[in-house]
Amino acid sequence: MNEWDATSYAGKDTILRVVRDEAERLFDLAEPEEAWEAPTACPGWTTRDVVAHIVDTTEGYFAAFDAARGGGDPAGAYGLTGMGARVNEQAVALRGVPQKELLDRLKTDFERMQTILRDLGEDEWGGLTVPHFYMGPLPAYFFAAGQLMDYAVHSWDIRQGSGRAHGLSGEAADLLVPFMFVLWQSTVKAGADLTPFEVGVRVGGVNGGDFRVSMGSGGMTYRKESLDGLPAVIEFDAGSMVLTTFGRSNSGTVRGDLALADRYLNLFFRI
Repeated sequence: MNEWDATSYAGKDTILRVVRDEAERLFDLAEPEEAWEAPTACPGWTTRDVVAHIVDTTEGYFAAFDAARGGGDPAGAYGLTGMGARVNEQAVALRGVPQKELLDRLKTDFERMQTILRDLGEDEWGGLTVPHFYMGPLPAYFFAAGQLMDYAVHSWDIRQGSGRAHGLSGEAADLLVPFMFVLWQSTVKAGADLTPFEVGVRVGGVNGGDFRVSMGSGGMTYRKESLDGLPAVIEFDAGSMVLTTFGRSNSGTVRGDLALADRYLNLFFRI
């Protein structure tokens, strides 16, 4: 049993606890009046827009779970390519909502989403298919990871905007590492050169290890395996991998062929 594997039911309580920790951290950052219009690491967004974005995303999850349980017809996946532009439109549309009202709405949405996730049984955690607006059908546990991405990465964005030195929570980063490989698989640039090659990715933390990553005409695949004989290995701590995958930083230590590692890291668009 691995309580740090959020893809398994054994990890459910852990990820829900860490999501709550990250959410409360973001609420505290967004509460001061002077924080509302403060810049963040997201270009053009203040704290207000980050809050609005998470409101929009979470309320989309409600519709997704309704559809999964027969309460509506799921639309086709919008795709990640246009996600950045659309989430910006959705966030900006809420700029007229007063700070307290929008924060109260976010907190209410958070508790409702926690209830939905907490009430999932063992069969549903990995067996209930829920239509994600951007990515299409996904197992229910992915929505817990989505909440963690929103609260952990966007609280990092708010802190980054302050200009103070800071870091990403180790617990959040460890839980997100497996999902970063999925995110990479889903964000390969259209028209990218997929002439086959392999690189190694070595990640620290409880969900880390050595991963052999293969690129080819079918996209990206990965597996835990020895990295012996590979021309390039990219080493990350858990937080650096998350922030690199989300485009918040360019991190990692390259051992071996720098040009090949650079080719790999530039195959993806960042969200």
